[in-house]
Amino acid sequence: MKKKILVEGMSCGHCSNHVSEALKEIGAKDVEVSLDKKLATAEISEDITDEAIKVAIEEAGYDVVGIQKA
Repeated sequence: MKKKILVEGMSCGHCSNHVSEALKEIGAKDVEVSLDKKLATAEISEDITDEAIKVAIEEAGYDVVGIQKA
């Protein structure tokens, strides 16, 4: 299922790469991160919870403001 993740704290290309890698590490596919929109989109299997997504991104050093179906 495609999800949109609103992310605060990204300020450069390295930041968006960190968010992308964090999502890929938990099994997300087709990850796209927009620094301008403060948004990540990814294809995430249903067995990965929103909480797991939040934890992965927050462990990378960024804040998750919201997660919604895309």
